[in-house]
Amino acid sequence: MQAIVYRRYGPPEVIEYEELDKPVPTLGEVLIQVRAASVNPYDWHFLRGTPYFIRLFTGLRGPKSPRLGADVAGVVAAVGPGVTRFKPGDAVFGVCKGAFAEFASGKETGLAPKPDRLSFEQAAAVPIAGITALQGLRDCGRVQPGQRVLINGAAGGVGIFAVQLGKWLGAHLTGVCSARNVAFVQSLGADRAIDYALQDFTRSDDRYDVIFDLVGNHPLKAIRRALSPKGTFVGCGGGGPDKPGGELLSMMMGRLVASAFTSQKLTGVLAKVYSTDLNVLGGLLQSGQIAPVIDRSYPLIGVADALRYVESCHARGKVTIAVT
Repeated sequence: MQAIVYRRYGPPEVIEYEELDKPVPTLGEVLIQVRAASVNPYDWHFLRGTPYFIRLFTGLRGPKSPRLGADVAGVVAAVGPGVTRFKPGDAVFGVCKGAFAEFASGKETGLAPKPDRLSFEQAAAVPIAGITALQGLRDCGRVQPGQRVLINGAAGGVGIFAVQLGKWLGAHLTGVCSARNVAFVQSLGADRAIDYALQDFTRSDDRYDVIFDLVGNHPLKAIRRALSPKGTFVGCGGGGPDKPGGELLSMMMGRLVASAFTSQKLTGVLAKVYSTDLNVLGGLLQSGQIAPVIDRSYPLIGVADALRYVESCHARGKVTIAVT
């Protein structure tokens, strides 16, 4: 099979297009014939090995695993021992190991049936971004009907789902984005869209019950001014590959320390992919209550270009990879 691999850390130029053996599904795993995948910041973090502390898990001198890609949609080709929910021929979406390839294996618990109304590319655009938005708002933000919620970075991969899921949860939603995306964010359901070049939401008189920050371009002190006295701040990554790892760690530690001295809740989200949440998203996608937005699509051999575009932090919605 053809697959994208990287054998050393670095920019997209280090990736290679190689012929590899098909994976063999082990206990609880499903082998997927990949029809489509999508790109996440997750991928360029692993590719570059940054921030450097992640190399404690991915490999100090070089990547332990040479495969890239996590979001996947495709057809089950084979199942490993213990798999009960899927059989060959089933259309699925979710996460796996090495999705930028013609075949990839993933745990049964990280997959769900593909919604019939979605193409494989549309389904591949959902998993990590959709689950991050769902868990960030529902679980970390505990958004309730009628609450005022602000999404900073509302036009990005996670942002598009956060806007739609925030409305599904009943929030009055404000999205922060660039001027070219104001109408787009409103079309997703936002009650209000702010052009960050014209207005700094941290300096206005508006206060929000929940702020979901997907950009990380404001100091925590400034964001707290925009929170209600008992509001919740949920941070999620932010910044491109040039953002220092120390700055990310400082942001996380700052939230932890400040939380001890305020009635505001200051937290972050790290998505954990469960089939139960994929099924929640699948139901909303099938009913049309939420929908993916694809900015650009690339062929498998164009993964390097796709990664460069996502690293630019200017994608509107998701970037997908059409495999077969």
